[in-house]
Amino acid sequence: MDILTEVLASMRTGCPVSVRTEGRAPWGLRLPAVAGAGFHVVLYGTCWLLPLENTAHTRRPIALSPGDVIFLRDGRGHLLADDPTTHATVPQPARFAPGSPIGHLTLGGDGARTSLLCGAYHLDQGRPHPLLGQLPEVVHLETRHGRHPELTAAVQLLGAELEAPRIGSDGIVPALIDALLLYVLRAWLQDQPATAVAGWAAALRDPLVAPALAAIHQDPAAPWSVESLADRAGTSRATFARRFTTLVGEPPLAYLTRWRMTTAARLLREADLSLSAIATQTGYGSEFAFAKAFKRAHGLPPGGYRRQAQAT
Repeated sequence: MDILTEVLASMRTGCPVSVRTEGRAPWGLRLPAVAGAGFHVVLYGTCWLLPLENTAHTRRPIALSPGDVIFLRDGRGHLLADDPTTHATVPQPARFAPGSPIGHLTLGGDGARTSLLCGAYHLDQGRPHPLLGQLPEVVHLETRHGRHPELTAAVQLLGAELEAPRIGSDGIVPALIDALLLYVLRAWLQDQPATAVAGWAAALRDPLVAPALAAIHQDPAAPWSVESLADRAGTSRATFARRFTTLVGEPPLAYLTRWRMTTAARLLREADLSLSAIATQTGYGSEFAFAKAFKRAHGLPPGGYRRQAQAT
């Protein structure tokens, strides 16, 4: 069971929005917060990522070079500029050619060129998965000097398709942007020390917790108990519960309920299934019990959640 893929698929609520941005110094972009996670890929040239002036955070400006990838966990507002001293403005809407999945934005003067791919992944922020919450606010990954070869390859392919679009580019580019999110998270997880004692970076490779997580994700409808999950882990109930809670951040059965509700929300958004069928697939013996649990988790009954998702 590929837990990372499952987690991301459960949180996705739409296709990524992406814009090819071409800047000539001096240039500066003031980017507002988005409902999801933001990303930037530097395809050519250099620039700076800066916090908004009115932020309470003390994060320092980040210098970006060709091949660098930025992932903004909660899509917070920020600035991009050729230099930290350049005045940044809110850009005009990007231009989208008919049928194209990528918008285009050109700005600045007549100085040094910077080319970026900027965008956002639409993620369900109502009940974010703990994995997302344990990421830093800003993930900065450098792909130079042989680091993260798969991410490097994805960035190079994106750059080539955007620089010289050909037959099939309209299908290839969105697929690469989708894959980019997995590559970013994989690279970040791989960068975490093997001696980590807490967090998902450790949980996904822990010999006691990982088998139980895989079992929950593979079959959320099963009547799992702490004892049966501990059996999967090959350890005692107390040892398993303590280890799971330490790494995942909540007890095993609380996580099981979270995953069932996350799975149910995804089915309501994407599948044409009856509420009874969704209740069965998420481990509830009746539609009433499922509806009660879903409303407690999401603040809406399942039918209302589905109508709201279809309207947006």
